[in-house]
Amino acid sequence: MTDLAKRIRETSKLTGSFTLRSGAVSDTYFDKYLFESDPELLRSICEEMAQLVPAETEILAGLEMGGIPVVSVLSQITGLPCAFIRKEVKTYGTCKYAEGPELADRKVTIIEDVVSSGGAIIDALEKLNDDGIVPVAILCVIDRQTGGSENLAEAGYQLQSVLKMEDIDCG
Repeated sequence: MTDLAKRIRETSKLTGSFTLRSGAVSDTYFDKYLFESDPELLRSICEEMAQLVPAETEILAGLEMGGIPVVSVLSQITGLPCAFIRKEVKTYGTCKYAEGPELADRKVTIIEDVVSSGGAIIDALEKLNDDGIVPVAILCVIDRQTGGSENLAEAGYQLQSVLKMEDIDCG
């Protein structure tokens, strides 16, 4: 286990009784918001992720909600501007699904925290593709290895991750 994987595990793995989204009950839970709210750990994660950002990237686009802290710190490290992709189009003000700099005609890299099925990314890709925006890369902190990478590949995209769940959840 790498030092980064160990730090994420120590910070985010909880024990107790937890009802999962599926309705199943588990005695362990991985709380991604605990690593996202730790400034030193989040910076270390983003320093690793910065190495995955393609050189041609012009804008980093983080997905609501977990991708927002990651993309914000990654923006600080890389010096690239960032945008924030909403799950739903805002119904007031500018009525946008993407906040921040204009994405049209720009080379965009999508940023997410943890990928399970890839559904949130696929939803965001539909909005982006409708506007003619095709990302140059899709990056995440952790690939849970529960079908997300495969679902994105089926849609024609490759997912790159800083870590896979097997790197964190060993032992």
